[in-house]
Amino acid sequence: MRKNLEVTMCQENSSQLPKRFSIKDRFRGFYPVVVDVETAGFNPETDALLEVAMMTMTMDDNGYLQPDEIMSANIRPFPNSNIEPSNIAFLGIDPFDESRNLQDERVAVLPMFKAISKKMKKEGCTRAILVGHNGFFDLSFIHALAKRLNYKRCPFHQFTVFDTASLAGLVYGQTVLARACTAAGIEFEDDKAHGAKYDTLMECKLFCSIFNRYTLFAGFPDPIEQTLLDFRAHLKDKEYPEKAPDSCKTE
Repeated sequence: MRKNLEVTMCQENSSQLPKRFSIKDRFRGFYPVVVDVETAGFNPETDALLEVAMMTMTMDDNGYLQPDEIMSANIRPFPNSNIEPSNIAFLGIDPFDESRNLQDERVAVLPMFKAISKKMKKEGCTRAILVGHNGFFDLSFIHALAKRLNYKRCPFHQFTVFDTASLAGLVYGQTVLARACTAAGIEFEDDKAHGAKYDTLMECKLFCSIFNRYTLFAGFPDPIEQTLLDFRAHLKDKEYPEKAPDSCKTE
């Protein structure tokens, strides 16, 4: 019954949405990209980056998000990087196993940055925004990598993220990725967890689920330009009230 109700509401709401509500307009010029990294520690400046995956999204004509293209690579630890044994034991991988098709950071990640920048510009966006589960962690490693490579055109915003852990806690009452996916009706395979490519796919599906659920029941936010103009006019009137006409003055 609930599913039928949601489908009906989706069809009704879709007719009220703009025919082509763009990602640029919905996220104030930001282009959301799901990112997950696996690392050899918690310090982005010193600890090795082992896996990276990035996934883009598209918006259909009714304004709903869906997964698009995923890019991933296994990374060869950069020279003199730190490897924490406890992290390696948790991940269950050998960071120096060349059979994993290891690539140097520059070879692996710069093509991802360039592909994202190309898609971002195609959508008319000015900056990519990282979507991730506890995304500040992933963002810190991405910016540390760009700094190591002296790459000045990293597409990601310097500090803003869309954090799926926080969003899932709000919407589904769950902050662990596997549990949040289950709550959202997304099948999650535990034996594939903690791999950057798989986690990125799951995080992308989760973010789309949260976004589409919000859009279904709340629609799109009103354009803020006119709201700001009205508010500023209100403040100006309070600061510089018009003089009362002479007929209103008291003796």
